[in-house]
Amino acid sequence: MRSNIQRNYQISISNNPYLLALDFRFISFAKSLFAILLIAYSLEGNGQFRKYSNEFMNIGAGARGLAMGGAQIATTEDSYAGFWNPAGLSELRGHSSYSLMHAEYFAGIGKYDYFSAASPIGDPARATMGLGISLLRFAVDDIPNTLFLVEPDGTINYNNIRSFSSADYALLISYGQTLYSDSKQNFSFGTNAKVIHRSVGEFAKAWGVGLDAALQYRSKKISFGLVVRDITSTYNAWRFSFTEKEKEVLYLTNNDIPVKSVELTAPRLYLGVAYNTDLNEKFSFLGEMNFEMSFDGKRNVLLSSKYLNMDPRIGVELNYAKTVAFRMGIYNFQKGLKDGDTTNLSKVWIYQPGVGVGFNIKQFRIDYAFTNLANQSNPLYTHVFSLHLRMPTKKYIY
Repeated sequence: MRSNIQRNYQISISNNPYLLALDFRFISFAKSLFAILLIAYSLEGNGQFRKYSNEFMNIGAGARGLAMGGAQIATTEDSYAGFWNPAGLSELRGHSSYSLMHAEYFAGIGKYDYFSAASPIGDPARATMGLGISLLRFAVDDIPNTLFLVEPDGTINYNNIRSFSSADYALLISYGQTLYSDSKQNFSFGTNAKVIHRSVGEFAKAWGVGLDAALQYRSKKISFGLVVRDITSTYNAWRFSFTEKEKEVLYLTNNDIPVKSVELTAPRLYLGVAYNTDLNEKFSFLGEMNFEMSFDGKRNVLLSSKYLNMDPRIGVELNYAKTVAFRMGIYNFQKGLKDGDTTNLSKVWIYQPGVGVGFNIKQFRIDYAFTNLANQSNPLYTHVFSLHLRMPTKKYIY
């Protein structure tokens, strides 16, 4: 059931000039979105994009989403929406939301940390809006720097080893707003402004900026979502810095010495559809399927071509009394070599699985995911924990 605030919003578009204006704005937005995608596609044809740029932004956020294979585009509605679909921030409805996640990959070598906060803004009697901020860090710390391991006389001196970190950071400022709502449905728009910082010790640093745009439609049982990430393409400008002594070592070991570099992250399109229903008084079921589409050349995904690649993400959640939730999902379908095949000729479809559980304790939700880093037959599994806090908010940000 919708709140009284939303019931007051039940006015048909046909006899409300304000909603008519919103409708025309949405049509204009759709036209602009289509034009930008055409421009991005034409630029890709000239080879100005790097296929695997800013890949740390595709890991995911929150143990709930990771357990469901990243299928969150159509149903996300808390502070994690800043990552998955910022249009979902319109569903905060009088509650602020805070999320925290930590995960370690490759036996603790890679560390991934995520924090987000979101709050409703404006006057909820006139419009439903939400503002969020997300911070991400994915890093490999304590990497040995062996440039000066060997002395000029050829001897090895382990005291010359120094360590550095290779870290990727992202700041997302997210906004979501309801365009139309009544007692049965809600249609919303969202956007992300993001700043990227990548650092490899003191040797290389990059700064980048980009934008995402998103839509979400929700009814009682059916939900749809659309997200265009890097809609304007994300621009990363690299700067390299080496001392004269480091340059000398790199030159003597036949390594190129980079001066500067620019990389563009091509737009990606995400479509999502979800079905949510109550099975009985205690149990409810949620199933969601997302399609990740890229346009930057052929990839090893389920549907692959020179012009369009499509990778599905499938997730389900069984909820008991809104207290305990059981989840599972699969994604990242690829064709790989069959285990045990010594000829390296037989290929089979592989995928990344995930399972998890969540517990609601008053305003807290504790989520756990057990996910795979490669495919269903690979032992590289990792444990992911995340914490979510939902607090009633009486004061709104204006």
